[in-house]
Amino acid sequence: MSLVKIAVLDMNNNHANEGMRCILHIIRNVQGNDNAELVFDVFDVRANNELPDLDYDIYISSGGPGSPMASSDEWESRYFELIDQIFDWNAHNDRKKFVFLICHSFQLVVRHLGLGLLSRRKSTSFGIFPVHKTDEGDSETLLESLPDPFFAVDSRDYQITSPDADRMTEMGAEILCLEKIRPHVLLDRAVMAMRFSPEIIGTQFHPEADNEGMLRYFLQPEKRNHIVLNFGQEKYDDMVSYLQDPDKIPLTESVILPGFLRQAIRSLSSTVEEHEVA
Repeated sequence: MSLVKIAVLDMNNNHANEGMRCILHIIRNVQGNDNAELVFDVFDVRANNELPDLDYDIYISSGGPGSPMASSDEWESRYFELIDQIFDWNAHNDRKKFVFLICHSFQLVVRHLGLGLLSRRKSTSFGIFPVHKTDEGDSETLLESLPDPFFAVDSRDYQITSPDADRMTEMGAEILCLEKIRPHVLLDRAVMAMRFSPEIIGTQFHPEADNEGMLRYFLQPEKRNHIVLNFGQEKYDDMVSYLQDPDKIPLTESVILPGFLRQAIRSLSSTVEEHEVA
């Protein structure tokens, strides 16, 4: 198997977070447990305007704070240029490039591609919530070992709703998951996961979140007080309980992003073998 190069795009804009630790931990686990020949580089996109070139096989773009609405920041135009280049590369080359988009990155790319409506939520969605599969999600191999619904960490002030059916058909994109069912709330359910193409997928939740790091984060007195003050004691207690349930966050964390990496590595390996045989 040839060396697989991964670019990790840090979208956190110098804000402290658990997400990057979790992403790198998952890469190292796949690297060690699967004896995969992986190398990775981290690019500080928003704070330092660092973007990778097309010399990588896999791109993982993190979540991050702040607004995903249109801006005049230089990094944003360069980021979208990279996304467009990857789509174009995949349309014209046998050895594909694979992309996973998380939360903030997912919202940016959906907006850029015109696949849905990006808007500010009426209130912050923060916690551990059920995520429901669509019919397309039921047949998505990355999700097949997860129940319906499965549980995921959600932390966002913005949302993608009202998917553009014509644009999605044009691109061949599919909605895989929707947010929790709220029969008492007369609002559109947010799109929680989308497959943009066979090689490019994204989630509006945080599939990288692990119970150990999240629990450590929530048990800090400052964080606990902030959550209780803003969301209530019941929400805090539920989150701590969910983090200790192996069938919730630990299951999601063990399935989605590691599965994406393994699928990408297998595809890249088979492409190399086909070329060697030819």
